[in-house]
Amino acid sequence: MKTKPQKLAVGSDQLPAPPVRQTASAASRIEEGRTLRQATPRISHSQLGIAKKGRDIVALIEASNADRMKELIPLRHSRMLESPFAFYRGSSMVQAADLANTPISGITVQACGDAHLMNFGSFASPERELVFDINDFDETFPAPWEWDVKRLAASLVLAARWRGFSPTIAKEMVVTAAGRYRKAMREYADQSTLAVWYSHITATDLLDRSRKQQKNMSIVKASIREAQRHTSEHVFHKITTMADGSPRIVDQPPLLFHPSNSDTNEIMRGFLAKYSATLREDYRALFDRFRYVDAAVKVVGVGSVGTRCLIALMLGEHDDPLFLQIKEARKSVLEPYTGGSPQKHQGERVVTGLRLMQAASDIFLGWARGPGGRDFYVRQLHDMKSAAHIEVYEADSLTRYGGLCSEALARAHAKAGQAPLISGYLGASPVFDDALQEYAVGYADQVEQDYERFRQAAREGRIRTETSPSSTEIMIS
Repeated sequence: MKTKPQKLAVGSDQLPAPPVRQTASAASRIEEGRTLRQATPRISHSQLGIAKKGRDIVALIEASNADRMKELIPLRHSRMLESPFAFYRGSSMVQAADLANTPISGITVQACGDAHLMNFGSFASPERELVFDINDFDETFPAPWEWDVKRLAASLVLAARWRGFSPTIAKEMVVTAAGRYRKAMREYADQSTLAVWYSHITATDLLDRSRKQQKNMSIVKASIREAQRHTSEHVFHKITTMADGSPRIVDQPPLLFHPSNSDTNEIMRGFLAKYSATLREDYRALFDRFRYVDAAVKVVGVGSVGTRCLIALMLGEHDDPLFLQIKEARKSVLEPYTGGSPQKHQGERVVTGLRLMQAASDIFLGWARGPGGRDFYVRQLHDMKSAAHIEVYEADSLTRYGGLCSEALARAHAKAGQAPLISGYLGASPVFDDALQEYAVGYADQVEQDYERFRQAAREGRIRTETSPSSTEIMIS
């Protein structure tokens, strides 16, 4: 791309205009994407990228435990041991290392970095509309678009196996998801720049699509009801009690507890003051109408267990509750394979990626540096959020859900600006779909082998899986 700086005329009292970015047309970028197939044929994406020597997945996982809260690491391991699918959710660093050895198309996007099935869901937009999108961006980073697609596809096969579906059904699920991504990307490539930026998938859209499938309609309606219940008000009555005339979060160890620091409240007030400076001015004015009350450590997810994650209870002018999730932001698992982060603050990296990819961003989304020089990002804890319950999905429902996730992923990649290039590369035929199906099945096989190695390491005592200690032993530092 070229820029043409505007010069200020002699004697003019006008400011110089900002540089004008000269971008190619969508048609030329589609053609450019098509030519990339010469260097990296679409069928080459079936390759797994598994190193033949020196691949120690236990060592990779142990390395990822560095600087986690050591008391919670056994709980992380225990969650990963529940199934190959759970292991996959907690081992994104393993697949990142493998993906670095696969052919790449040459098209970089703002990637999610951990786009497995359980990292999608519904939440409220600032306009209080329920939208479906990616909802976890801890690993977001500029990277090849196909890395996200491959992580999603392999998770679909592992989920199908977990549910006991046949290999044929699992393959069909991946082909369906790949086709949905490809066709959605073609549609986005044909839309105007602003139309792509404003696009989103709403609960109303999902209901309209489900009117002819009663079973799927029931799932969508149940998800909407669940999301509508997940509010700060609902959480407030569920996890707080009155103590000395003030509400306090109730300890529920090992998943929710107060750290043992005597100065936690002082630390939190200082942290929140720094965080508020990263909010948009009008949102900062809104945040200033809430006062800090209490904070506790909250264990979340699988891969995030052991990282420092807290919830903070705020109260408004009428004692109306607001819960914030304060989550540690570490280096993305993709960074070692793609280059340094454009942001020096890891919390800012997460927020930037989220804003680039999500259709709607939380009004309280921000970041700050906390104790020990660690980076954190902040968002609302429960703001009409819901996730899929794939443990009860039948084959057709899981197939539809996989396709929906693929469409949401295509929208996120398109919003980041590369729809014409990706669409040109993918084309109209199912060549990439077939390659992705082969990759997903092969990589799921590899995950199951890695899972068995992880189980063996647990049996041999190489990794700890005992129950985590009481909250009185854990400090935030």
